[in-house]
Parts: sequence; structure tokens; C-alpha cells
Amino acid sequence: MDLQEILHNVIEWAREVGKIQLDKIDKEIEYSSKSTNVDMVTEVDLLSEKIIMDKIKQYYPEHSILSEENGELNKESDYVWVVDPLDGTNNYLHRIPIFCISIALKHLGETILGVVYVPKLDEMFYSIKGEGAYLNDTKIKVGDKDALDQCILATGFPYDKKVSEHNNVNLFCNIVKELQGVRRTGTAAFDLCSVACGRFDGYWELKLSLWDMAAGELIVKEAGGEVITSKINKEDGTEGINIIAGNEKVVSLVKEKVNEIHNYFN
Repeated sequence: MDLQEILHNVIEWAREVGKIQLDKIDKEIEYSSKSTNVDMVTEVDLLSEKIIMDKIKQYYPEHSILSEENGELNKESDYVWVVDPLDGTNNYLHRIPIFCISIALKHLGETILGVVYVPKLDEMFYSIKGEGAYLNDTKIKVGDKDALDQCILATGFPYDKKVSEHNNVNLFCNIVKELQGVRRTGTAAFDLCSVACGRFDGYWELKLSLWDMAAGELIVKEAGGEVITSKINKEDGTEGINIIAGNEKVVSLVKEKVNEIHNYFN
């Protein structure tokens, strides 16, 4: 597998889909809800996913695909694509300009390539395992803060926050008092990439899906950061992923504050 060639292809796909998303954002968009009335899917999500899946099937027909809207296309391959065609759907519906295309490639369970494209900002984050992380061809690295009161962290809240005790509200209240600031962008992929390039000093969230964070996790690690995860059951019975990302010191400090409330990270 020529990962540089694959990366070139994926970047082209992401730009193509990003252009479509920009063309449609100011038009009337059909949408519906999924798990809850705040968990939305639009016609643009579905169109974006179809384009990416069709590209994968054309270029890499033997590979498996795990995508947000259509689930898993399992061909029992050692290679699995993990696709979120529009991370930040609620932002997109409200014309908030922070939404992403996230595409990762896993081999034998390990992420070996990740691309996150932010169309409105024309920011292309990407990484190949072992080759560093980049933003628009400039190498990036995580920040070097070592105290929470120096840090701006990002976070988010799960779709089942109204009915689940594991909704990040108690964690947020425990952590926010210690910080210089906190940001809530509405897209995990963007938050992780913002950690990777040093805009945010760290990030934590509960109950992500693999497509939310597969590409961003690799990009953070290749930017010199640390990512820790744990599994948790969602209210709908599916499995979620708890995550903390940042430099090694920030991850340790956030983990300590999280575990004061819930022992999510052993």
C-alpha cells in the first residue's frame, strides 16, 4: 500500500465533498432526526457519504467501510475506512462555519492515515502514522502548557444528555473552574485537530463514536500529543468512547479532574 498515494486521493475526495457542502449550505436543506431530536442528519450528510463511499469502492474495492450514516460495509478486509462525512451537522444546519469531513484508514485495527477537512476555513489536517501531522502542508505540534489555569480546553455533550447521568455536565462543572477558558465547537474532529495544532491545549468528551475521532486521534498523536480513551455504554445500548487529548501533562491533569467525579479512566 502506497500511503502517500492514498493520502493524495483522500485529500482530493475531501476537497470535492467540501465544495459541495459549501455550495449547499445557504440553500434549503432537508433533514431529519436520528437517536434524539438533537441528533440530526441532512441530505448533505447522505450525499457526502455516498460520494466518499463510492470513491473507496472504486479505488479500494476490497476494503471494508465503517461510516456514520450507513453503518458498516464489511468485506472482512484487514483495511477499514472510518468515515464521518459531515461532523458538525447541527452547526451546518445553523450555518455555523465549523464543520468537517473526517476520513481515517485502519489496518488490523490501527489507524494509519487520517484526514480532516474544514471547508469554510479551507483547512486540511492530515497525517500518516509515523510521518508527523500537518495543516495545509505545514507541520504542526501540540501546545506545551503544564497547568490547567493556563489552558483553553474544548469539550462537548452527548446526544443523550437529557436522560443519562453520564452526560458530561458534572465533569464540566468540576473542570471549568480550573481553566483559563473552555470552548464548545460542536465537532469532535475539529476539536482534536485544534489540539494537534496548539489552538486548544486539550479536549475531553464522553460517548463519541469511532468515526468522530479516528482521524483526529491519529493527527493529535502524530503532532506529539497523547490520547487516552475508554469504553462506555450509551442509553441506546451502543458502545461509546470517552476521550481525553492534549500533551502528556494536560491529559494527566484532565484525567485526574474527570476521575474525581466518575472513574472513567483507570
